[in-house]
Amino acid sequence: MLEVSVKKTLLVAALGVGLVLASLPVFAHHAGTAYDAEHPITLSGTVTGFELVSPHTQIHFEVKDEKGNVTGWVALSGPPQRMYRSGWKSDTLKAGDQITVTGPPSKDGGKYLGVKKIVANGKVLTAEGE
Repeated sequence: MLEVSVKKTLLVAALGVGLVLASLPVFAHHAGTAYDAEHPITLSGTVTGFELVSPHTQIHFEVKDEKGNVTGWVALSGPPQRMYRSGWKSDTLKAGDQITVTGPPSKDGGKYLGVKKIVANGKVLTAEGE
């Protein structure tokens, strides 16, 4: 009788592990849904920081509105490997660089956007696959 109980316990445990493994794709990273792709915006500003880090390259910049108010924004692009393949390096952007970023803004009203196009110091920067 003990042998049947052990088999049932192992079967239940195996099914539980299988269910957990099968559900992992549900928790996958799907950042594209965070952006309003239907209403891209274009912002111009000054770079305050540049991070070529995983999972997304981050460009921190400040935008001045028509009244002179300054707002901090973050532009998120591809992972470092993709950016390296497109010719980006850790010093591609520096604090003080003037940029214009076009991309979909955050749906939640946060001050971040996905990158579709960047013009930095008069040069168009692209990211392979974007």
